[in-house]
Amino acid sequence: MDKFSVIITAGGTSSRYGNTNKLLEKIFDKTVIEETVNKFLPFESVYEVIIPANKEFINEFKSILTDKKITIIEGGNSRQESVYKALQLVKNEYVLIHDGARPLVTKDIIQDTIDSVIKYDAVSVMTKTTDTIKEVDKNGRIIRTIDRSKLYNTQTPQGFKTSLIKDAHEKLKNGNFTDDCSMLEELNVPVYIVNGSYKNIKITVKNDLDFAKLYI
Repeated sequence: MDKFSVIITAGGTSSRYGNTNKLLEKIFDKTVIEETVNKFLPFESVYEVIIPANKEFINEFKSILTDKKITIIEGGNSRQESVYKALQLVKNEYVLIHDGARPLVTKDIIQDTIDSVIKYDAVSVMTKTTDTIKEVDKNGRIIRTIDRSKLYNTQTPQGFKTSLIKDAHEKLKNGNFTDDCSMLEELNVPVYIVNGSYKNIKITVKNDLDFAKLYI
């Protein structure tokens, strides 16, 4: 059986959410971060879950995330730095990287990502863009309508052969990438699509939490 590590990012400040850490908000009886982490723990192929966390909340995360598979570390000053720090601890051949604020990811999506990364080495969960997209100049004037037939919205998890994504992080260490697949794109390494779900939202503002409750 191929062995997987999972990195779940939890180092953000929730600046767009409000005065509380969105990962510690409750969806009924569980916090957002618990709902997210619990989606990955049942997989036999997942041997470890590494969570780079905001240092202000590490103790709270440790008090609620007690499974023996879980390791919680202090994150960095950016998402890229946090993932880089977590990658130094990854022991397995493949790694999934997922947003802590995406608690609605399904077991089917995770399994599809696992299966696809074994085949392709680098994959990202994505959904086809359904809205009409306009390019707008700095004055607010519409310049053109962009052909949406080739446009996709990026979600997580993203999956990688560990050696591949570690190499990308080393080569682009001084960058400011907010998405791990874009690092491979920068290096001209092919990345393939895994079909996601429009329900697999990232909780960013308070209304998103209400949406999550409906589906949970």
